[in-house]
Amino acid sequence: MSLKKRLTAVVITAIAAAITFGIAYSGMQISEKKEEIIVDIGSGKDTLYLWYTDEALTSYLSGAAVAYNEDHDVRIVPVLETGLEYLENINKASVESNAPDLYILSHDSLEKAYLAGLANEVETYASEHGINLEDKYMGTGLQAATYKDKILGYPFYFETSSLLYNKTYLEEMAAKQLEAEIDEAMALEAEADLEENGPVATAAPTATPAVSPTPTATPASGTAAVAANATASPTPEATPTPEPTATPTPPYTPEQVEQRVQEMLPGSIEALKTLADGYDAPEQVEGVFKWDVTDIFYNYFFVGNAINMGGEAGWDTSQIDIYNLEAIESMKVYQELNQFFSIDTSDCDYDEILDDFMAGKMVFTVATTDAVFKLEDAKADALFNYEYGVMTIPDINDELKTRSLSMTNCVVVNGYSAHKDAANDFALFLTGEYNNILYARSGKVSAAKDVEYGYDALYHFAEEYESSVSMPKMLETSNFWVQLEVAFSQIWNGADANSKLKELSEQIMRQVTGEEYREEYIEEPEEEIDEEEYLDAGDYIEE
Repeated sequence: MSLKKRLTAVVITAIAAAITFGIAYSGMQISEKKEEIIVDIGSGKDTLYLWYTDEALTSYLSGAAVAYNEDHDVRIVPVLETGLEYLENINKASVESNAPDLYILSHDSLEKAYLAGLANEVETYASEHGINLEDKYMGTGLQAATYKDKILGYPFYFETSSLLYNKTYLEEMAAKQLEAEIDEAMALEAEADLEENGPVATAAPTATPAVSPTPTATPASGTAAVAANATASPTPEATPTPEPTATPTPPYTPEQVEQRVQEMLPGSIEALKTLADGYDAPEQVEGVFKWDVTDIFYNYFFVGNAINMGGEAGWDTSQIDIYNLEAIESMKVYQELNQFFSIDTSDCDYDEILDDFMAGKMVFTVATTDAVFKLEDAKADALFNYEYGVMTIPDINDELKTRSLSMTNCVVVNGYSAHKDAANDFALFLTGEYNNILYARSGKVSAAKDVEYGYDALYHFAEEYESSVSMPKMLETSNFWVQLEVAFSQIWNGADANSKLKELSEQIMRQVTGEEYREEYIEEPEEEIDEEEYLDAGDYIEE
C-alpha cells in the first residue's frame, strides 16, 4: 500500500484514537471476524496470541509458530485482524481477556499504544537475558521503536525508497562509450605514427606474363563429333561451403563495462540531469527519469535532511523545524525538475510507473522494496527482459543532501499480557532469528542485522534504510504528511516554495503549541551571476 492510501486512514482515525484511549472503555464485544492459524502441538502448554493485519505475513507467521513450538513449551496462535480500528480492538480485547499477548504495529502508532498501556518496554527483558538489541537490529529500526527513550517494540521489517535503474541500458551506453574511446585512441595513434614516420610505402604491382593461347582442335564430324562434344562438355563446379563467420570480439572486457556503469551512476540529481541530457535513448524509452511525484513517500528525500520532525526517534515535539533555508532551496530544485523531466501529476501512479519500467520505457525511477519481488517474479516468467540495479538516493547537489523516509513495523508486547516473558522470547525469535526467509515468504525486508536477503538489490535498500528518516510518531502532527504532500504538489505545479513551507510550518506549530504561531519570513540570498558568462552574453547581444 502506498503511503498516500495509508495516511488517509491515519487522518480519519487519529482524532478518534486519541479520544478512545482517554475515556473509559465500554467492554463491547469485538465484532470483526478473526482468522486464527491453529498450531496443534498438544495440550498443557501456555497459549500466546499474536495479532497482525497484513495477510502477506500469514504463511511466514505460521511457519515461525511451528518452528518455535518445536523447542518451546508454548503454543503460538497468529490471528489475522482487520486493520480498521486495530488499536481500539486490541485495547478492548486486552481489557476483557488480556489478549493479544503481542501484536505487529507500524512504529508511527507506538505513542498511541504506549499511552493506552498497550506497549511494554522491551529493553529491560533483553538486558536481563544478556541480549544487546543494538547488536541484533539496525539503528534506524531501534530509533523507530523508541518513544521517550524507551524501546517499545522489536523492529520486524521496514519499507523505504531507493533509486531503481535499468542496468541493461547503462551497460549498452557504457559499451558504446568504451568503443568510441578506443576508436578515437587508435585514430590518434595512427595520426601520430603518420606524422612521425610518413606514409607507408606501397610495393609496385608485379606484371603478369602473357600466355600463348592453346590451339583448339577441330571436332570430327558425324557420330564421332557428337561423342567428342559430349566428352568436352564442362563438369559443373561444386558450390563451396561457406565458412562460419566468427562473432567479432569487442575491444573491451565485461569488467571494463561494469566499472564504467558504476562510474556512470549519478552521484547527485544534477548528475542525473547531465546524464539525461547526453543519453542517446533507445526507441522504446519514453523518459530517462520518472517517479510518482504525487506520493510523499517517493518525494520526501528532497527535504529529508533539511526538515526535523521530532528528532531522530520522532517523538520530541520540541524538535520541529520545517521552515528553513535548506528546505526552501531543496524544494526549488524539486520544482525545476518539473520542467526538466516533464512529469504530469495527472498521469502519475507508482504501480503504473513500475510497469513502464519493466517494459523498458524509462531508465531510472524511485521505488520501494516491493519492486524487487515484482521484478524477480517477472524475470522468472520471462516478462522482464532486462537486468536492473538499485542504488541509494543521490544527493541533490554538493550542498543539498537527501534522506529517504522509512517505515518500520514492530512486534510489540502487550502491557496487559499475562505472559510477558514468553511473549518477549517469541518476539526475539520472530524478528531476530527466524528471519532469513521473511522476504521469500512475505515480501517484507527484515530490520535485523546480518540477514541473508537473497537479492543484491535488497542490500542496497537496507543501506538506504540505515540512513533514512523514520516517520515521526507524534499525535499532534499526525496530519503533517497529508499537508506536506499538498505542499509538494503545489510547489511542483509552480507555487512559491518559501511561502508554502512557511504556511505549513505555522499550521503544524499551531497544532503542537495550541497557540497562534507566526514564522519570521526567510529572505533568500540572491543568485550569483557568473560575471564572465554575463559579459559574454552582452558581447553577443552587441554583435
